[in-house]
Amino acid sequence: MTLALTHAHGDRITVAHEATGTELFAYVYRPEAAWESPKPYLHPVRTLSGGLVTDYRPNDHRWHKGLQLTASHLSGQNLWGGNTYVHGEGYVALPERIGSMAHAAFEEVAAEDGRAVIAERLTWHPYDGELWAEEERRIEVSDVDPRAGSWSLTWTSAVTNRRTEPLRFGSPTTHGRPAAGYTGLFWRGPRAFRDGHVFTAEADGGDLMGSQAPWLAYVGEHDGRDGHATVVFEHAPANDHAGDKGTHPAHWFVRSDPFAAVAPSWAFHEELVLAPGDTLSRGYRVTVADGAWDREQVTAHLDRHTW
Repeated sequence: MTLALTHAHGDRITVAHEATGTELFAYVYRPEAAWESPKPYLHPVRTLSGGLVTDYRPNDHRWHKGLQLTASHLSGQNLWGGNTYVHGEGYVALPERIGSMAHAAFEEVAAEDGRAVIAERLTWHPYDGELWAEEERRIEVSDVDPRAGSWSLTWTSAVTNRRTEPLRFGSPTTHGRPAAGYTGLFWRGPRAFRDGHVFTAEADGGDLMGSQAPWLAYVGEHDGRDGHATVVFEHAPANDHAGDKGTHPAHWFVRSDPFAAVAPSWAFHEELVLAPGDTLSRGYRVTVADGAWDREQVTAHLDRHTW
């Protein structure tokens, strides 16, 4: 189950599964276009057999890049990219509100014993470059299972408010647009995954936008090759909500039409307020699998791989 890690300094880190020769993902931390709110992201992300499960700069939303951590409305700034939603006006070009998340340093970059780790420090900035937050991020690859055709990564982030006033995390929905509560960890699937099958532990298909569930699965069919892939998103049971130490299941932002997208939103229906000096901690696990898994397969996998 050996994993190989390659670091092109100043650009990206790639993690590959040596037995299959598949590059599982690239973690790109080189800054990109300012209008798209520069931030690190994972793309391409692939199944063990090489099937692509992420998109990059699609023509409908150039700032959608694979799997990334975002903040669509943050105290009046846009760390998401593109136009900013303004109630009563729709999406407006406001370049003076576009912020960024910048790579500061790596604490650990390693691969051994079937695991790979990327531990990073980042800084968050509004348009004028002021320091608003510091983040400690850890991405770890584990549970590579060739028999099941799957592998998993965990993404944990601890964001500390460095302002002298609260940071207010919101979304287009908290600002007046229904069913658009996207913010936080965000996945954009490839164009071929449009009209995919979405389900949770309790609901199969239908409108899951804004719903709550401990996990959500998205099944899509590939272009250019036969077969399907399944991507399962979980939030950690220990996720807190603005200091509340009880569990707080995510409200899912999810679309299969006109494109594939999933986000366990931090602020779907209401703002999340982070006081000065406080830290917001979130953990997620994303499982990437070959084939069209059903609820029984997802449940069995999660039972074998508990947090």
